Amino acid sequence: MSAAITLWNKHMVKSLRNSMEMSSMLIQPVLWVVLFGVGMGSLLGPNMPGGQDFYITFMLPGIIALTASGGAIGGGSTWLNERLQGIVKEYLAAPIPRLSILMGNALSTVSKGLVQSLVILIVGLIVGANMTTNPLGWLGALLLVSAFTLGFAGIALAMASSTDNTGAYHAMIMLLNLPLLFLSNALYPLETMPTWMRIGALINPTTYVVTGLRYLLIVNGTELARVEAIPLWLCFLVIAIFAILGMWLASRRFKKSLN
Repeated sequence: MSAAITLWNKHMVKSLRNSMEMSSMLIQPVLWVVLFGVGMGSLLGPNMPGGQDFYITFMLPGIIALTASGGAIGGGSTWLNERLQGIVKEYLAAPIPRLSILMGNALSTVSKGLVQSLVILIVGLIVGANMTTNPLGWLGALLLVSAFTLGFAGIALAMASSTDNTGAYHAMIMLLNLPLLFLSNALYPLETMPTWMRIGALINPTTYVVTGLRYLLIVNGTELARVEAIPLWLCFLVIAIFAILGMWLASRRFKKSLN
């Protein structure tokens, strides 16, 4: 575990010292909330029960999920670059458990995702999202986002372990990232979807992290989330399974890439 923490520290310090990476990590979520949230809120506001502010509140958990998955993609890209540059081979030569190498990258990815999610929440509050101040809600949301980011990081790391081409990696991951967002209840309610799309959303883990965040972060979010007919306990269960499966897949692909 100490080796994983050391690698986590290395990646975090490297990110903090890279002003370009830090800027892009913080600016992107701000642009999503301000440009997409305010823009779509202005378009849909007259038809929403709470006006423009309601839509910003409604879509904020979805942007958090998108930001978390984007951070996971960045973690996979870092892992692929280290493989291509031979840095992973240097890790393997050290007397540390091999899986700690993978876990160090996964932990740094989750940490960066949480920083971005916190920025999203602050910006959401500034632009008028009706968020709760209940610390238990924020703690539950932290756990949910962490598990979701870990699961997506596992998928990204698995893909990064399966190819030696950065273009192929980004092509594969982008085929997964945005479709998972739009085939969920992140930007529109389940009840407005056609049947085939609703079925796809219900087998999409993004739907469960978004619904869970609405329960935990939005004022009167329980009433809003209940419309989806997805209980909070199920959100935590699905995301926990997603995190386990994601890291299992990453571990399997990592071990295979060493052969």
